[in-house]
Amino acid sequence: MKTALTIAGSDSGGGAGIQADLKTFAAHGVYGTCAITAVTAQNTLGVEAVENLSLELIVAQVNAVADDIGVDAVKTGMLATPEIVERVATLLPSLPTPHIVVDPVMV
Repeated sequence: MKTALTIAGSDSGGGAGIQADLKTFAAHGVYGTCAITAVTAQNTLGVEAVENLSLELIVAQVNAVADDIGVDAVKTGMLATPEIVERVATLLPSLPTPHIVVDPVMV
């Protein structure tokens, strides 16, 4: 089974972010993994709060998945700060996949 890694925010309402990505991966027969970049408090009406995770934790999640489970494709989502964008951009070339989807999410 192919494996996809989503690097994105977590949506408490379940309609966006990693929750939506993982559902989409499963619907297409792809095993979904994730590296959470931020936790949001949101629903269908809007975003109430956002807490970004540390760069170290984001990197640790990506490495944990890549080192054991593997990565056949990557999708990015909410990368809320320039620092997160830059760090994720430096990680992508180290992942063994030519398949990268960039979703420019705004908060």
